[in-house]
Amino acid sequence: MTAESGPVVPACPPGRALLAGRTVLLTAAAGTGIGYAVAERCLAEGARLFVSDLHQRRLGEAVARLEALGHGRPGARPCDVTRQADVDALVAAALAELGHIDVLINNAGLGGTTNLVDMTDEQWSRVLEVSLTSVFRMCRAVLPHMYARKSGAVVNNASVLGWRAQAGQAHYAAAKAGVMALTRCAAIESAPYQVRVNAVAPSIAMHAFLAKTTTPELLAELARREAFGRPAETWEVANVMVFLASDLSSYLTGEVLSVSSQHP
Repeated sequence: MTAESGPVVPACPPGRALLAGRTVLLTAAAGTGIGYAVAERCLAEGARLFVSDLHQRRLGEAVARLEALGHGRPGARPCDVTRQADVDALVAAALAELGHIDVLINNAGLGGTTNLVDMTDEQWSRVLEVSLTSVFRMCRAVLPHMYARKSGAVVNNASVLGWRAQAGQAHYAAAKAGVMALTRCAAIESAPYQVRVNAVAPSIAMHAFLAKTTTPELLAELARREAFGRPAETWEVANVMVFLASDLSSYLTGEVLSVSSQHP
């Protein structure tokens, strides 16, 4: 047998009604990244969806694209997850439209590449605010509603950089390690209420925004480290998040699942 001439990208599988009848609140759903892919997969799996994003125009465009898929029009509201007032308004709007929230998916995050000795306080704080503190704020706002219903699932988007070292990523890695720790602690607190809290830790998922903000050389190097010789498709990460939101993961809480084929 011989190896293929290049990486083979599988086809996205069809929906299997894993979230049929469930309501989902998803942050950072606009654009071309993991958030939009999660929105697509939630709809394909039968969920009623409410989405948010910082960018109002892009959010409107995302909603139109999602509606065109034929699974219904998701509810939407712009939200700056670094502002508590925006978070509270988002949760209130989602509850008003959906009636309750079965699943919260915290996808908002912000990266950037800066060596530690050159990093400003503002760069550090901004990444921590968007990538970590937003998860705290969203969980704090939504968990009481789930506790009252004795049901719910939270899925957070972390990163393999919460475990692994990469130059220029001190702020992002610290934030994502924080998401992992927050996930574990929130899971222990939430278990008595039958609410599960888990996270995914992707290595690299290719999308247009990443291609714009990352050099081709670095993208090629990151892809080379993956056992499959390619980045993940965004839907491949989304599928794992849907799994964690579904009953198929009913005994998992406080877990961080690596969505990666990376080898040392």
